[in-house]
Amino acid sequence: MSKSVDPFKPGELESLCRVLADTNEGLSGKEIEHFLGQARVKDVSPSITKWQRLYNALALHQNDYQTGKCVLNFIVHAMAPARYRGKHDFFEDRRAKLNEVLSFHGLEFKEDGTFGRHTAARTLSEAEARVNRLKSKLESRGTHPDVIRYCDLLLHQNNYFHAVLEATKSVAEKIRTRSNMTIDGAALVDATFGGSAPILRINNHVSKTEEDEQKGFVNLLKGLFGTFRNPTAHAPQISWKMPEEDALDLFALVSYAHRRIDSSY
Repeated sequence: MSKSVDPFKPGELESLCRVLADTNEGLSGKEIEHFLGQARVKDVSPSITKWQRLYNALALHQNDYQTGKCVLNFIVHAMAPARYRGKHDFFEDRRAKLNEVLSFHGLEFKEDGTFGRHTAARTLSEAEARVNRLKSKLESRGTHPDVIRYCDLLLHQNNYFHAVLEATKSVAEKIRTRSNMTIDGAALVDATFGGSAPILRINNHVSKTEEDEQKGFVNLLKGLFGTFRNPTAHAPQISWKMPEEDALDLFALVSYAHRRIDSSY
């Protein structure tokens, strides 16, 4: 990055160092030593806690030279995309956490290992919305575009709970569009995909195997609504936890449902 970079504030620098040198998943002591050397930053306190070691080295360097470029140089070396071959999700998760902090500085670390500039975030909510970690992961998994379209605003807020609700509602809406039905839930599934002569078929519905596959899809859709849509529609968010890994798995299931409905006839 050719333009000057203002020194990072102590809170910003601490947050960046905690991400990079996290106790459990962060850089090792050897890696910190190596990348500090590549960034031409002196390792002033190698025997202390990892994140504090990194903080002390970067803080002293940027204070001496009155620029935050040393911080960016360290990130470039530590986050070189080639280092994360086979660890795409881990790379994106770490990149998202860094970008949440960098956004307050008007910066973004991009997927190709370079930095971009934008207007600095002023609030934590604004910083979180810009990162949009969940949407990035869904897109990298090839999630059906209709799922993302229905949940786009909530994904920008990393709102797993309500995004899951909207995702499951999108399945029912697509079934209604394809079948011209106005009912909902299990009744909608039975009316469109159920019975001996279904309105919508996911196969030729001739052999016993094909009939069983159709019945299985009916049960899958009912289970999708019963397990995810109904609880999120009626339970308060605080009492129905939705961790990120569960949300990603649910979106994969919803994406599969969309593709089978798209190809039904």
